[in-house]
Amino acid sequence: MMSLPLVLHIPHSATAIPELAFPPIILDEENLARELLRMTDWFTEQLFAVEGAARIIFPISRLVLDPERFLDDEKETMARVGMGVIYTRTSEGHSFRIEPTAAQKKDLIERFYVPHHRALAGAVDLALVQHGCALLLDCHSFPSVPLPYELDHSPERPQVCLGTDPFHAPGWLLEAAQKVFTARNLTVAVDRPFSGALVPPKHHGQDKRLLALMIELNRSTYIDEPTAHPLESFDPLRSLLHEAVLELLAVCRSHLKAGK
Repeated sequence: MMSLPLVLHIPHSATAIPELAFPPIILDEENLARELLRMTDWFTEQLFAVEGAARIIFPISRLVLDPERFLDDEKETMARVGMGVIYTRTSEGHSFRIEPTAAQKKDLIERFYVPHHRALAGAVDLALVQHGCALLLDCHSFPSVPLPYELDHSPERPQVCLGTDPFHAPGWLLEAAQKVFTARNLTVAVDRPFSGALVPPKHHGQDKRLLALMIELNRSTYIDEPTAHPLESFDPLRSLLHEAVLELLAVCRSHLKAGK
């Protein structure tokens, strides 16, 4: 049983690249390491660790397959720069792998994407059944300097980015989230530099008891970005984040219980 109605989705923390990651990646070892350094959400597993919550962690690198992308490239904005569900371009726009065949794409999706999303939907279902509500947090980090592939190239980046969904992130939830972080002396922006909050398709727009937000942390707040080594601020930030998430969850439960 989940002791908390909290689901933490952590899709981009892994660095593993299994041998079956076909079609072949064409980067050499040095450039692949650079791309992993840039594109991995470093230590989000450790930062977003709340006892009693369900944690759905994607087990392989997003460079193999990105579980946050739409399967249909026509719906996926990042597919235009070769970074749809299966990346064919690097963050700098260079060739990353051979274009997958339809059969190869289907196989990767069935091996990794489908079971991951099934687990996420199952965790949300369990929270709703056991607690009558659920808070789904989409947990990420972002570089302090925009990468070439990104849509938002503003040099001024917040310490925390909150991504929203029109149905699952009502105004009171966004206001509460902003408050818990600004009260801890962190700068906050909404849907900038990244936007949205992932919600399982079966739940999207269906049940107001499911609340969802994306929380993105500026990597400069907790790691040395050129090396990905944790800073002295890492443990204090982890404690702060733990407190902030629990405070936000308490607000959500109180609000839903009051039927607001």
